[in-house]
Amino acid sequence: MMGPAHSLSGAAAWLGVGAAAAAAGHTMPWPVLLTGALICAGAALAPDLDHKAATISRAFGPISRWLCEIVDKLSYAVYKSTRKPGDPRRSGGHRTLTHTWLWAALIGAGVSVAAITGDRWAVLGILFVHMVLAIEGLLWRATRGSSADVLVWLLAATSSWIIAGVLDQPGNGSDWLFTQPGQEYLWLGLPVVLGALVHDIGDALTVSGCPILWPIPVGRKRWYPIGPPKAMRFRAGSWVELKVLMPVFMVLGGIGCAAALNFI
Repeated sequence: MMGPAHSLSGAAAWLGVGAAAAAAGHTMPWPVLLTGALICAGAALAPDLDHKAATISRAFGPISRWLCEIVDKLSYAVYKSTRKPGDPRRSGGHRTLTHTWLWAALIGAGVSVAAITGDRWAVLGILFVHMVLAIEGLLWRATRGSSADVLVWLLAATSSWIIAGVLDQPGNGSDWLFTQPGQEYLWLGLPVVLGALVHDIGDALTVSGCPILWPIPVGRKRWYPIGPPKAMRFRAGSWVELKVLMPVFMVLGGIGCAAALNFI
């Protein structure tokens, strides 16, 4: 799928988690619901760091382009060294390592560790990166062109500062779910994991499928492209994605938000 659909699906997924939490009697404070939705929307773009034309690869200028090259080469090296006889030969690393459940789990765990072992600046950094990606993904029409990058960064930095200040207030959610001293912001890794997995599931619906299960082998393949029957798949950017899935994500996100806030 394309970036906007990935971000919308990520936000809708976290709002759905909020609805489930409310139904289970563990309602999220509204700052956690909002922050998690934005982080998940941003994290749903992150697996495409292995593709030089992806939104994340140009979201942070030369830094993200350089990181994209490293991740692409790393992914390709891992693919070559772990492929089985049934896996096809490739010339690049797109839709390999960063599109697996293991990558999602490791990135989410890394974010959680950074959030609880770092200081306030670590939390602000996590928020800033994901706010930039969320803005780029959800407001894609307004952020086209390199001239908009600085404005996006300023908006993301301001939003991150405000959100962190709100979350730090008692009862607003810095210690949501994990309540022991020193576990503040441990939950930040959860929307990151969810966003990455939602991205993978979205890509699995497309023609090429997605090797979500790696390194678990399936038959003669270790990089088996999981997906529905081919007749049910679509091409990225097709009318199915733009005219069907994106409106569905918006509706589901709205319903999830209303349920999470106990309006329905």
